[in-house]
Amino acid sequence: MTLGPIGPSHYIVLSAILFSVGLFGVLVKRNAVSVLICIELMLNAVNLNLIAFSKYITPTEFIGQIFAIFVITVAAAEVGVGLAIIISIYRNKLTVNLDDFDWLKW
Repeated sequence: MTLGPIGPSHYIVLSAILFSVGLFGVLVKRNAVSVLICIELMLNAVNLNLIAFSKYITPTEFIGQIFAIFVITVAAAEVGVGLAIIISIYRNKLTVNLDDFDWLKW
């Protein structure tokens, strides 16, 4: 049995699955660190799409890879700031449960 070549549809399906798992985790999880990890999973699905489209639309240019590097940079900054906020909240509340973050409610 021989497998056919991997086409852009394979990358799109894999990216959709990764994004769906990340979205499900963001909507279901109650731990702030788990939510940050799921957001990172969603951003990696976007990176996969950027690189796959770049490979099949303009294979000689590196536009998708450059955008993916920008997304990775922004994601790293987001995780750094997000973890700093979570650590700060943990020091005050002694929990990272998102249901307990109700300081801005009336």
